[in-house]
Amino acid sequence: MHLFRALAIQLVSWIVAVFALRYTVTPPAGIGAIVVMQAGIAAAFALTLKAPRWWVVIHLLFSPLVVGARMLDIAPAWYLFAFLLLSAVFWSTFRSRVPLFLTNQATARALLQALPQERAIHLVDLGCGTGELLRRLAMSRPDCRFTGIENAPLPWLIARWRNRHLPNVTIRRNDLWSVPLDSFDIVYAFLSPVPMPRLGRKAALEMKPDAQLIANSFEIPGMVADRVIDGDPAARALYVYTFAGRRGKNGRPVAEMEPVSAAVPADGARLIAE
Repeated sequence: MHLFRALAIQLVSWIVAVFALRYTVTPPAGIGAIVVMQAGIAAAFALTLKAPRWWVVIHLLFSPLVVGARMLDIAPAWYLFAFLLLSAVFWSTFRSRVPLFLTNQATARALLQALPQERAIHLVDLGCGTGELLRRLAMSRPDCRFTGIENAPLPWLIARWRNRHLPNVTIRRNDLWSVPLDSFDIVYAFLSPVPMPRLGRKAALEMKPDAQLIANSFEIPGMVADRVIDGDPAARALYVYTFAGRRGKNGRPVAEMEPVSAAVPADGARLIAE
């Protein structure tokens, strides 16, 4: 659905740009003006439709890059190679609207300090990307177990290679929505605002009562975090959630979670990179 909407925005923007300039600009001198106007119109449409910021950037750059590539007379094989490479990295990003996010060093240090120090834990990184975060955590806490879930082929291969010598790290290629959360003590996620409602509902239904969900940068709508870790200016905010007090007698989420379940998107989410 998101891909079709993006293509529709590009098509409508081209139509508007051509009709707006047809009486004032003539080809070939007018090609550049038409491309610039089309890019601006597409970005404006994306902003009006409240698309994520990365989609706005994509709409702004898409047509200029296509026209520029045509002028360079690049061999068709390079386009195929670029398509395969991008597909291997971003995989189903167009459906999930979750780009490749990487956890910076300051945030990794904050996460490491937030882990329980008095006992060994099992942490899962939902969308571990290239596995760098798990490598840092595993080397600092050899007493703990770490599992990375990654759906995109190339980041998954890189993550496996980076952590191949660490016995306390397991990298699995899987979709995060199909992974049960009941065996983990810490669930870490660096996604985007779009899948957070669905993640909140999944965590409330599946996680152990004493387990923690730590969300990087993006809060769960309809829920108040138990605490927020944002002491380091260079680090992103970490929102810590527990669910023991948010369930009723039947184990289902209490009223606080109702807005979350109503906002669950139908599509799955791609890769969360560290």
